[in-house]
Amino acid sequence: MAQPWWKSSVAYQIYPRSFCDSNGDGVGDLPGITSKLDYLHTLGIDVVWLSPVYPSPNDDGGYDISDYRAIAPEYGSMADFDDMLAQMHQRGIRLMMDLVVNHTSDEHAWFTEACKSLDNRYRHYYIWRDPAADGGPPNNWEAAFSGSAWEFHAPTGQYYLHMFSKKQPELNWENPQVRAEVHGLMRFWLDKGVDGFRMDVINMISKTYGADGSLQNAPVVRPGFLQPAFTLVTNGPRLVEYLQEMRREVLDHFETITVGEAPNATLRQGVEITHPDTGALGMLFQFEHMDLDSVPGHGEGKWALRKLPLGDLKTSLSRWQDGLAGRGWNSLYLSNHDQPRPVSRFCDDGVHRVASAKMLATLLHGMQGTPYVYQGEELGMTNKPYASVDDCYDLESRNMFRTATQERGIAPEVALQAIRAKGRDNARTPMQWSAAAHAGFTTGTPWQPVNPNYPAIHSEAALADADSVFHYYRALVALRRAHPVLVQGTYQLLLAEHPEIYAYLRTLGEERWLVVCNFYGGTPVLDVPYRAAQRVIGNYPEAGGDLQGMVLRPYEAAIFRLACVFFQ
Repeated sequence: MAQPWWKSSVAYQIYPRSFCDSNGDGVGDLPGITSKLDYLHTLGIDVVWLSPVYPSPNDDGGYDISDYRAIAPEYGSMADFDDMLAQMHQRGIRLMMDLVVNHTSDEHAWFTEACKSLDNRYRHYYIWRDPAADGGPPNNWEAAFSGSAWEFHAPTGQYYLHMFSKKQPELNWENPQVRAEVHGLMRFWLDKGVDGFRMDVINMISKTYGADGSLQNAPVVRPGFLQPAFTLVTNGPRLVEYLQEMRREVLDHFETITVGEAPNATLRQGVEITHPDTGALGMLFQFEHMDLDSVPGHGEGKWALRKLPLGDLKTSLSRWQDGLAGRGWNSLYLSNHDQPRPVSRFCDDGVHRVASAKMLATLLHGMQGTPYVYQGEELGMTNKPYASVDDCYDLESRNMFRTATQERGIAPEVALQAIRAKGRDNARTPMQWSAAAHAGFTTGTPWQPVNPNYPAIHSEAALADADSVFHYYRALVALRRAHPVLVQGTYQLLLAEHPEIYAYLRTLGEERWLVVCNFYGGTPVLDVPYRAAQRVIGNYPEAGGDLQGMVLRPYEAAIFRLACVFFQ
């Protein structure tokens, strides 16, 4: 049986506001994307994941949608969208739209109607509750962007739930009319020729309600404050039911790529949701490996920082590689619009920036799953320098800083250091196209400043340099396309206890490929039970010699085709 086309694909995420501005207004747009499709084609990209381009107040970077069936004027027109889609398809590139249906904008027509009265037909499109006995919020939940997860609506005397911004009220998926509305808007875009969806926080659509319909208090981890509640709003009891209904009603009628963003997802849920026979989606964005550089169980969530433990990373990635083998499919990623730049986060974005970026790419593109490249990742773009919180454009970062410093007594420099490491603006600075003003992103004033290192890091220079991060990514993409062992082969972790090296085998029939990554700036010795091998690709000039006893250079990565059998 032939594998679905998306299993052998490489996807590229575009954050449209920051990709390419065609008209000089400082905001990226659809014609700007169209103008760069040859760049993506040169890279070898098969699928574009497009972050939201729908009308939005932009309280949360476009993830607060006010109209699901239109294009925001700042990005262009529906005609611009149709042209972009046609141009993609002409180049053999498929398009995956962002589906954001756990919540809407508070400016969506459904919500404005819901606010008119308690008996409005749209009232039950959202989650409303009466005040607590003291008149306050119904429970102790903290929103992801700080503050209460409940907002009081005085005209109707009830609170509505919002796990993110107060301008993002949660949809009530218990209401079959809501689900029918979602199915309809999905069909709208699929009928236009869109090839699939990335589904934003899709495992939040089913909440865990008490027998009386209540939403229980979260466990207290910060006495005296609001409490993190994501474990209570993810992976609810009807999640699989809702997704299978979506598959029956919509997805089974189209040839689609689907990936669900799923914070707190477990391996069991990954199998349940992505199993090729009984699941509903192609793959998940799980967060287990992305949370390893935060302190487990800490009340400050992702902002409580620690150095990434390589052993934990090996365990996590290997658990999903092994656990989904033959029973699901992995999405492979280290960055997106919500995550800082991986070369700054996990490695050395200074002297060893190029080697670090190539090493991380090798690690992911050698694994089983569909790799996702976030715009600028293929250039080795880095985190931006923050002088103060006034440099932040992202709501999450600004709210965190205010709550941390004004309510929890955290020192401003400590809070700012967390933003420098984890803030979402790191990924949202404009794409660096050239050494021209504003990195060639716009002829006007960009909606947020370009990273000041753009004169040294930009695509024009990368394309001209055969040894650039870009051309290394291009070679990895081509390698996966040419060698099924990297797509279909089994995975086996090696050197599980080594403190510096991540190594694994990929095997398909008689083919055995070894992937080796030095995760740090030292020079560890490789000790594997193999001798003769062909070096297929690497981020340093080939050193020669035997695999046994090979001294790895700082952040060195290489892939070898093994030519001998195991020996002891």
